[in-house]
Amino acid sequence: MADKRDYYEVLGLSKGASEDEIKKAYRKLAKKYHPDVNKAPDAEEKFKEINEAYEVLSDPQKRQTYDQFGFAGMDGAQNFSGFSGGGFDDFGDIFSSFFGGDMGGGFGGRSYSRANTGPIRGDDRLMRLDVEFMEACFGGHKTIRVQYDETCSACGGSGAASASDIETCPTCKGRGSVLTTQRTILGVMQSQSICPDCRGTGKRIRKVCPKCAGSGFEKKNSEVDVTIPAGINDGQRLRIPGKGERGANGGPNGDLYLEIRVRPHEKFIRDGKNILLEIPITAVDATIGTTVDVPTIKGEVTMKIPAGTQEGTQLRLKGVGVPDPRGGKPGDQLCTVRIKIDKKLTAKEKALYQQLKELEDKPGKENIWDKFLNSFMN
Repeated sequence: MADKRDYYEVLGLSKGASEDEIKKAYRKLAKKYHPDVNKAPDAEEKFKEINEAYEVLSDPQKRQTYDQFGFAGMDGAQNFSGFSGGGFDDFGDIFSSFFGGDMGGGFGGRSYSRANTGPIRGDDRLMRLDVEFMEACFGGHKTIRVQYDETCSACGGSGAASASDIETCPTCKGRGSVLTTQRTILGVMQSQSICPDCRGTGKRIRKVCPKCAGSGFEKKNSEVDVTIPAGINDGQRLRIPGKGERGANGGPNGDLYLEIRVRPHEKFIRDGKNILLEIPITAVDATIGTTVDVPTIKGEVTMKIPAGTQEGTQLRLKGVGVPDPRGGKPGDQLCTVRIKIDKKLTAKEKALYQQLKELEDKPGKENIWDKFLNSFMN
């Protein structure tokens, strides 16, 4: 025993250390001196020493005996082999942190994972659903065809012809997994894999269900009525429960998600709850003002064009935009003015414009061009 260091000293702890402090110190040192990570010549011996100390100090009964009698109390109480002692519930996590995942096995006769033989929910599915612009604004209904797997009505998903045809798998004894043991330079390693005979279910079927051929599921093609909520946005998703991928071991199906794709409108542009529209007016209407009947998604609405309206001016029509899907106020329509200049004039129109120009060029009156030139001189 003269060669052994005090277990508390090995872990760098005081005698009154708590269980959490012992666990934390062990994990830190085990990571540091693991032979697969630390290539120093003495790393493996230090690693064994750390595990030996942890096995004693992490067990309340062994720790009490050690505190009272020291190493003498440990004689014959255990057999240390570096990798076959206690404390490897933590070592499984440590090994995982080195190699980025579950090794699927254990050390020293222990196993750290097993096949999941309980019900497993199926994955969700995603489909795209195209809707018209007005459908997205005001809502509607669509019928879609969906193919999915449904639990077999004859066997209830068991895959067996009858309950008496289901027996415990003799290969894995119902565990759903099998263990293989291998000796390595690091000690005894156990690897775990899904049972090849029952594929992880832990059960074996003597006679399969004739309706589903043992799969436990039936392919279904059905029509599903989908409600399109008023005001739904492009890219939003609707959930249809139970129409996703099938579950396993009697687990439920996942859900089907429909991603909405709104087809663009020829004239209207949607911006959230608001509708954007460009409206053309003549130079005369922009100058002296007028009223126009403007198309909206809810029908035509009369709007006043103020005198002196400039190109690009945005006029608002309140409450004629997209309904709020949450029940709030609807959006507005924002009309951007585009002033259109006639390229072809009648003789009478040309004469009237000429009279207007003469009024603009009246001596002593500063016209638009004069104002522009004078702005460079200031």
